[in-house]
Amino acid sequence: MTQPYSLHVGDCLEVIKKLDDCSIQTCITSPPYWGLRDYGVDGQLGLEKTPEEYVAKMVEVFREVRRVLRDDGTLWLNLGDSYWGGKGSNGSSKARRTAGERGYTQSGGTLLIDTRPTDGNHDIIKPKDLVGIPWRVAFALQADGWYLRQDIIWHKPNPMPESVTDRCTKSHEYIFLLSKSERYYFDQEAIKEPLAQESIGRKNRKQNLINRTGVGTLGKQIAEEIDAKHGYAGLALARNGKTGYSDDGLRNKRSVWTVSTRPFKEAHFATFPPQLIEPCVKAGSKQGDTILDPFNGAGTTGLVACRQNRNYIGIELNPEYAEIAQKRIENELNKAPLFTNA
Repeated sequence: MTQPYSLHVGDCLEVIKKLDDCSIQTCITSPPYWGLRDYGVDGQLGLEKTPEEYVAKMVEVFREVRRVLRDDGTLWLNLGDSYWGGKGSNGSSKARRTAGERGYTQSGGTLLIDTRPTDGNHDIIKPKDLVGIPWRVAFALQADGWYLRQDIIWHKPNPMPESVTDRCTKSHEYIFLLSKSERYYFDQEAIKEPLAQESIGRKNRKQNLINRTGVGTLGKQIAEEIDAKHGYAGLALARNGKTGYSDDGLRNKRSVWTVSTRPFKEAHFATFPPQLIEPCVKAGSKQGDTILDPFNGAGTTGLVACRQNRNYIGIELNPEYAEIAQKRIENELNKAPLFTNA
């Protein structure tokens, strides 16, 4: 049987350059956030002195990612933000606690001291300004040739506490959907979600109105009644004898994804919840496709990719994290027969 994944330890830019053109279907990744954490490895990204330097590095990396993507490939990019004047942090001392202080094992590769870059002066950004890193990167990638298709909000019901008194506690991050071409692979059906209860009620009421006079015979009065009560294009629906809802009780997935964060006790300070990655994998690829994560971390993207019968290539600068990722993926694969490449 062919092993469905490969992990590479090294600089992501150098490793990606060795991959073949158009060999990857989708890239799902979360680079180190700017100025937030020192992972104790030479060559790491995220400790650049200015946002501009960080953005330039991201553009360079994802330019290579675009090369290796298939023409219908996509990039799902998760990024968090930071504040100027807090050494790149989000301004919360609680949010900057080490893993050990938060109640689980601290990685030996993640330094416990504060080594974030000093902000200094900036021509535009002022102390206490939200830097806007996610959008700076997204717009830079757009200018470099990517299609910026959507900003998805990752809503965290259990956000990190913040001891701030002049703004709200932050409970979201961004996932940007970008594509290599104008037309790209996106399996909308694979990630549909259940109708909300209020939508089910509207669907039933509308169907009752249609049933009262029979499909295809609704008059203008009933169509207007549908419009007035439910705010939909009742006349068009009436002409087609449709309610505007799918018969399977599902709807298109919305752009706000509510997924709780989950601590990972083995070491890595910030890991994806698998539930956050599953829609990206399902919508962005088919079984047998290859998924890339150039910032592999603890390997959650690879874990979900293998679980969904995809192939996976992960790149990680920190050998310790790569070892953790391999153990996690192997444990997942041992639960079921290995997936064989098509």
